[in-house]
Amino acid sequence: MAEPVRARRLTDAEGMRLQQIVRRGKGSAIRVRRAMIIMASASGTPVPAIARLVAADEDTVRGVIHAFNDKGLAALDPRWAGGRPRLITDDDIAFVVTTATTRPAKLGQPFTHWSLRKLAAYLADNPVRAVGVGRERLRQILCERGITFQRTRTWKESTDPDKEAKLDRIEQVTTEHLDRCFAFDQFGPLSIRPCHGSAWAPRSKPHRLPATYRRTHGIRYFHGCYSLGDDQLWGVTRRRKGGDHSLAAFKSIRAARPDGEPVYVILDNLSANKTPKIRSWAAENNVELCFTPTNASWANPIEAQFGPLRTFVMGDSNHANHTVLARRLQDYLRWRNVNARHPEVLAAQRQERARVRSERQQRWGRPRAGAAAA
Repeated sequence: MAEPVRARRLTDAEGMRLQQIVRRGKGSAIRVRRAMIIMASASGTPVPAIARLVAADEDTVRGVIHAFNDKGLAALDPRWAGGRPRLITDDDIAFVVTTATTRPAKLGQPFTHWSLRKLAAYLADNPVRAVGVGRERLRQILCERGITFQRTRTWKESTDPDKEAKLDRIEQVTTEHLDRCFAFDQFGPLSIRPCHGSAWAPRSKPHRLPATYRRTHGIRYFHGCYSLGDDQLWGVTRRRKGGDHSLAAFKSIRAARPDGEPVYVILDNLSANKTPKIRSWAAENNVELCFTPTNASWANPIEAQFGPLRTFVMGDSNHANHTVLARRLQDYLRWRNVNARHPEVLAAQRQERARVRSERQQRWGRPRAGAAAA
């Protein structure tokens, strides 16, 4: 039997980029959908479940996964052939991209970054390889290869010494014990204020929300539990994150499998999730807590399920208070769990998943080094 198709382990940078695309839902629908496929596959979701999640054919899902494994995040932007023959070669384009991503100071230029005009002039007069290209075509070339003019940002990489071991354990339980695997996380903070979204409306007459953004009701957190095997999502809203609330969620997970056999819960490293009381209860009730690496909560499968909550409950909303918001959340959860294969649910869940890390760029399910020698 052929090994199931699965995305390779993501890097920290890939995980955070995919999570940003899915959580914010920005960009083209194709880009968000492909990001959802990659995130779900990297976190252990089977291909049939992903196909239902994004309302696509299983072969399409497998194609996206293979493309990501071959060329990374470039798979988010499919390229279609067509148009007149190019006037510059692939080598010219590679040189353009290399030059654009090199700091000008390293090339002897007296500025810190390129503008399109400066870059085009430098390429046209370059003694090594002269490339004549207009500014608009230059912008298109860079955009096609995922290079845009952006503000600088900081970055954070997981320094967890047990990172690889934790990711390996998550991979193992989602592969071998899917029907007994659960995920837990907090979604928020949720505040009472108008939230922008999208809705059908007459042309040039969009649905308008009041421009009132004062947060006078405090915040809440949605404590969510997700069963990977059953594709069921449930949870409650709380005023705060606390060990007592996390323990209550874990007890609801244990109640979902009352047979006493092992249950695996994937969760992040929030201190409220690993209090002594929680650890003691888990040991007594045959519940294994599978923690994601520090600063890598995007490896949690429930992240993909929070997208529809943002889209259908928070988007285009103006809830009167937290009681109304909590009721809307529960109404949606009941509808979602009954209509788990509804096209709108599947289309909405293309919003949330993140990249799982591998410095060596090795595939999920790889044999261990010792196994090959044996």
